[in-house]
Amino acid sequence: MLSTEPFFNEQARRTLAHVQFGGADFGECMTTMARVPAQDATAWSREWSATADRVAAIGDACATAGHETSAREAYLRASNYYRTSYLMHFGAPTRPEVIRGFERESTAFQAFAKRADPPLEAVEIPYEGTTLPGYFCRAPGAEGPRPTLIATNGYDSTVHEMYFAFAVAANRRDYHCLLFDGPGQGRVLIRQGLRMRHDWENVVRPVVDYALTRREIDPARIALAGWSFGGYLSLRGAGGEPRLAACIADPGMTGLWGPMQKIFADLPAEALANPLQADPALFAPYMAKIESSFAMRWSIVQRAFWVHGINSLPEYIDIARRYTNDVALRSMRCPVFLACEEEDRLATTASEVYEALSVPKTLVRFLASEGAGDHTAIMARSLFHQRMFDWLDDVLVVRSC
Repeated sequence: MLSTEPFFNEQARRTLAHVQFGGADFGECMTTMARVPAQDATAWSREWSATADRVAAIGDACATAGHETSAREAYLRASNYYRTSYLMHFGAPTRPEVIRGFERESTAFQAFAKRADPPLEAVEIPYEGTTLPGYFCRAPGAEGPRPTLIATNGYDSTVHEMYFAFAVAANRRDYHCLLFDGPGQGRVLIRQGLRMRHDWENVVRPVVDYALTRREIDPARIALAGWSFGGYLSLRGAGGEPRLAACIADPGMTGLWGPMQKIFADLPAEALANPLQADPALFAPYMAKIESSFAMRWSIVQRAFWVHGINSLPEYIDIARRYTNDVALRSMRCPVFLACEEEDRLATTASEVYEALSVPKTLVRFLASEGAGDHTAIMARSLFHQRMFDWLDDVLVVRSC
């Protein structure tokens, strides 16, 4: 255990989980958390920033001395620690700690990326009069067009953390990987101020357009994967993008509206149907419960309200009805891999998604008994990669190419 505060412990474990991909060290995480009192957001930010600064300085010193491998390793860990440092300061308006931490995260990752083997290519993907940031992670030694995994994010990650989630494992299996952040995610939220949108097909489409301009990518073997809330976004995106050859949802999600209806089932039907017109007093008990929980307040008030650009629970319920995969699941044309982690509350609708699909589909359960039952199987990501990529190999017939 890294903290007696459950939410702090969860987020610290998330940071530590990237150790197997070079994103953390046990001692650095343990000693940092030893300096962070429970529920002290200021201490969290201060101590994770201090660790990140120290490790980034190691990277600078190694780079100056010509030790490129050591510099590369230090910069990658520092990037992950900087991302961790500003988590507790989420919220609108965007706080200086978030902007500063994200900029340092980006700088450290860029320093890693240019030293990676092969180097990761920072890209800007054209999108509705602006661009979406991404990285093209080329498979080592790849010759000719290769299968490519496009990875989409969730509510609170960044393109840099998504490198650990998908790109390392993809490159090890001779896939290219294209990472990107869309509206409501990473730089697009923090620096560009674009909020999340429900119709993710209109985000995925220009990303696929961009992918098809690259000669390294086999246009017939492009897959889309999403983790965390990306489990909704990937399905929504793939349902409206016929050029994809496969879709991975980790976990499989129907969207926001189904779970929201269950959470607020005690509300009068008319209030649930028209929350913006309902008596605000109806929502007061729910908000009191949210505010009484450190984790719930962060998840809903600080994170969700910020990501969606809203200010109240009625607004959140109102926009939730747009976040549904009903049409997308019926429109799906490619095979689908659905993850269902046993103890992940976002995975509760995975079976419902499975039943709604009429394309070739696979539902894979990840169990607590195998260390993989938590959110996105973050503590057993190698097991997730093995099952998911073995499936994808078979779908795309990678081994025969």
